[in-house]
Amino acid sequence: MSEAFRPPGEILSYYEGGAESGRLEGAGALELLRTQDILRRWLPAPPAVIVDVGGGPGVYARWLSACGYETHLRDVSPRHVAEARAASASRQHALASADVADARRLDLRDATADAMLLLGPLYHLTDRSDRVAALREARRVLRPGGILVAAAISRFASLLDGLRSRFLDDPDFARIVEEDLRSGQHRNPGGHPYWFTTSYFHRPEELGTEMQEAGLFALATLAVEGPGWLLADLPQRLADPDRAAQLLGALRAIESEPALMGVSAHLLAIGRRAI
Repeated sequence: MSEAFRPPGEILSYYEGGAESGRLEGAGALELLRTQDILRRWLPAPPAVIVDVGGGPGVYARWLSACGYETHLRDVSPRHVAEARAASASRQHALASADVADARRLDLRDATADAMLLLGPLYHLTDRSDRVAALREARRVLRPGGILVAAAISRFASLLDGLRSRFLDDPDFARIVEEDLRSGQHRNPGGHPYWFTTSYFHRPEELGTEMQEAGLFALATLAVEGPGWLLADLPQRLADPDRAAQLLGALRAIESEPALMGVSAHLLAIGRRAI
């Protein structure tokens, strides 16, 4: 990681405290299943080189390695990188590399990746110029024709979560939501453990324009969880194979519907580097 780069302390503390460890296997199970479904359809076939930037403890990177990809993980959190390395070492399909890095200044050569994931960095680059810089860096590392999959949090996620979880009953959370809706700038000054950390929440239409500004072709913006994450019986649905398949099929059917896009907690933008 560049000596000049230091993530804001509250962001690093949030992740170094273990907030992401085990999340996708628990509360984020629908996010995981839907993201894997989308990646299967958009990534080039293995073997190909994939860089997972913001890869956390390596859930997606390990899965991709097991699918036959040469997978390189980069993350800003030393804890995440250590966890990814430890998990990779105990598996047959090891990661090709895992290192601490800044999404805007990667330690990778030009035009060396067939695809790149940015499933997190755009959340915490709260200035548009930094988000575009990360997207430009992705473009640099991608080979001509390479695919980028970048995640964002919906502008409306905290409002909907507040209704679902009754956080809106707390005046402090209500004030956070008000600013989220106004500017997209999410802050958690009290450090409440369930109210996330310093972030930017996108409107769905912003992702494509940021990609284009970075010199990428914007191919699609897709809703990840759609309205599914708001279901009160979501864990029970996912535990039943037939009901889980029904839910995943329904969410795929509306993943690109503009009228419903903002209801999803997470969005995925698909882009391509020009040939």
